[in-house]
Amino acid sequence: MHETIIRTEHVYEGRVIKLDRLDVRLPDGDTAKRELVRHPGAVAIVALDERQQVLLVRQFRIAAGRVLTEIPAGTLEPGEAPDVCAERELQEETGYRPGRLQPMGGFYPAPGYTTEYIHLFLATDLVESELDGDSDEYIEVDRMPLAQALALIARGEMVDGKSIIGLMLVASRLGLI
Repeated sequence: MHETIIRTEHVYEGRVIKLDRLDVRLPDGDTAKRELVRHPGAVAIVALDERQQVLLVRQFRIAAGRVLTEIPAGTLEPGEAPDVCAERELQEETGYRPGRLQPMGGFYPAPGYTTEYIHLFLATDLVESELDGDSDEYIEVDRMPLAQALALIARGEMVDGKSIIGLMLVASRLGLI
């Protein structure tokens, strides 16, 4: 089942991603072409306060063409540990830092074409602590009961994959589903 890369053509290198065109040898000896988006990885955080309210962010997403409601998230800097990135991103996007940060595993959002892996965290014991956010991000913070966020998912109003996965994992851990 393994494919072997026999040739790589670097097509594009941007601020966050790199695009490669690959020739691969298939298990039966034939060859095929693949396109691969190389991504440094990311984190996503379910920030839950003492009243089981979750901090969400709203921002315009160009690929979706609309404002999405999401859990806080961000891209790993070179050499940055996922937990360090999670704490930084939570502060930048919501103005809170976690007193406790628990890893919840992670996932590949689209393994058919990208190397991106998203590390999921549960942040609790939140403490106000603001960091300046990215200059090109316009974010609104919202706080709502976890049950209300789950209802957004059920109604199809929350369509961001990392947010759905993160919130469902937390709901499962808490015995809500």
